[in-house]
Amino acid sequence: MTKKETIIVQNLSISIIVANGQDYISLTDIARNKNVEEPKDVVKNWMRSRSTIEFLGLWEQLNNTHFKVVEFDSFLAEAGLMRLHSRLVNGLKTPKP
Repeated sequence: MTKKETIIVQNLSISIIVANGQDYISLTDIARNKNVEEPKDVVKNWMRSRSTIEFLGLWEQLNNTHFKVVEFDSFLAEAGLMRLHSRLVNGLKTPKP
């Protein structure tokens, strides 16, 4: 069962979805604190930073038995570059050789 809750942090409403006993916090709601008009831009910039990519890679290695480390290395090598942004926007598709 999925349920939605809202918390208030520094006068900002942040949605939390609880599904299967796991809490999922809305990054878009948090990003609205920095850019009310275009919170997606804040999320896109965060997603291409090297430290974020490294964190996501570590999380995947710990929690995903099917994580493809070799394919991930190409994302890590492109951290911070605009071409990584394009790959992220297109659903983290693996580049075609």
